[in-house]
Amino acid sequence: MPIPGFKGKAMSTIKIGSDERNLEDADPHWITQEIQTRRADGQSVCVIVTINTGELNLRLATPTCGGGGGGGRPPTEREKAILDLWNERGLNQADFSPGEVVAFVKQVRRFI
Repeated sequence: MPIPGFKGKAMSTIKIGSDERNLEDADPHWITQEIQTRRADGQSVCVIVTINTGELNLRLATPTCGGGGGGGRPPTEREKAILDLWNERGLNQADFSPGEVVAFVKQVRRFI
């Protein structure tokens, strides 16, 4: 039975600064360029990954985005695996590298 308003992978996005793409369209060159350009301009880089597949509902943000928070419920087993991957890649640290974001995006696609 279809989930109303659910569009599959189209609901999974990555936002770097003010630029956003579907997760499946975020290639390594785009990710690296977005991060390096902003850092070269002296900006702190905010990366937000939103995964909403109906089964998964996550919003992950690097510390440079400010705010904080967590959800209102404990993560499912698959969501916890994605959160662990985010942390393993060092994306919970302000000094993350573009390569770690690229690696996370490649790996997280297996979950969605």
